[in-house]
Amino acid sequence: MHGTLNGELFRPERVAYMAQSDLLLPWADVRHNVTLGARLRGEGVDWDRADGLIEAVGLSDHRHKTPPQLSGGMRQRVALARTLMEDAELVLLDEPFSALDARTRADMQALAYELLQCRTKLLVTHDPAEAARLGHIVHILSAGGSSELVPPGEPLREHHAPDKLAFEAQLFQLLGQVDERVAS
Repeated sequence: MHGTLNGELFRPERVAYMAQSDLLLPWADVRHNVTLGARLRGEGVDWDRADGLIEAVGLSDHRHKTPPQLSGGMRQRVALARTLMEDAELVLLDEPFSALDARTRADMQALAYELLQCRTKLLVTHDPAEAARLGHIVHILSAGGSSELVPPGEPLREHHAPDKLAFEAQLFQLLGQVDERVAS
């Protein structure tokens, strides 16, 4: 399937997608789940890169375990490593950090930000703090349309930065207004 996107040839192989659910193969270990894309395409697997990503998501000691042997947060980190392994030009991320504890979430946000800097990304989140920390442009979608906001400064804002906290508060306020309109 080919088409055009902004006048350019669009090819699905240029896109990586991380769904809300991890979509891991339950019988495959961490390494084989991370390298699934290349193996399905019949390409050679860069095992060193895969192992580096597995280490980066903090799962080196678990690389030979299968998904049923992992916690929900560990499974989500495997899915993130698999998405990063694709090295795609367009990366679609649907709630990629939702199953992670606060410290791991911050670490994985920083990792994804670092490795996806030169990529086009679309991150769906229901977390205003995450949107305020990571967004270049934030869209609030509702039944009545959408609002577009531009956070101050560059992404990967510090959690405690006053501008980031003020923008986060603005997002919460807008979300409250959306909820009020939906309820009435």
